[in-house]
Amino acid sequence: MPPLQGCCAHDHDCEEADCGPSWSLHEHIDLPRVACLNEANAGSAKHVFRSWAERLQDPAVPLDSNEDDAELLITIPFNGAVKVKAINVIGGSNGSSPARLRAYTNRNDLDFAAVADMAPVQAWDLQELQQASMEYPTQVAKFNGVHTLILHIPENFGADHTRITFIGIKGDFSERRTGPVTAVYEARAMPKDHKVADPSKNFREVGGF
Repeated sequence: MPPLQGCCAHDHDCEEADCGPSWSLHEHIDLPRVACLNEANAGSAKHVFRSWAERLQDPAVPLDSNEDDAELLITIPFNGAVKVKAINVIGGSNGSSPARLRAYTNRNDLDFAAVADMAPVQAWDLQELQQASMEYPTQVAKFNGVHTLILHIPENFGADHTRITFIGIKGDFSERRTGPVTAVYEARAMPKDHKVADPSKNFREVGGF
C-alpha cells in the first residue's frame, strides 16, 4: 500500500491571492453522473462540488453516510481529461469529518469490496479541524489524463456517520475530442510528391533539426 501523504496550508490569503481559478475543476464534473455509495440522501454527493469561493457555505444537502457506517465511495466523472494537482475536503463537526482519503483513477467498476483489496493510487491522512484553505497535494504524474476520479473515505474521527460539506479539486482541464476523425486519401500517387530520400543521408546530426 502506498504511504499516506500529508497536507499543506496556504501561506497567503486565498481571497486576496485569487486562488479560485486553480480550483475550478468542479466546472468540468459531469454532475448528473456523480455517484456515491452509502450516502444517506440519494444525490447529495453532487452538492459538495462547488466553487472555491463557496467552500465555507453550507450545501443545499450535505453529504452524509448512513448511520453506524462511516464509509463513502464517491465516483466523479469529468467531461474531459484532467490533471489533478490537489484535493480539499471540508467535513462536519463532532468527529464526523473524514479521517482518511484514498483515491483511484479511471475505474467505473469499484465498490467497497473491490477497494478493500485494491491499493489506491494515493492515500492521505486528513486533518479533523482543518483550515478551509488546506490542500492535500497529489503525486501529479499519477493523476494525469484522469477522466474519472474515485474517492474512498474509509473512516472518520469517531462519529456514527461521516459528513462532507465541500470537496475541491485543483488542477488543469483538457478538452475531450468528440468530433469525427478526418482522413485524407490520394486517388493516385504522384511520383513527384513522393521523393525517396538518399539512403546515405538517413540520419540526423546531433543538435540538428
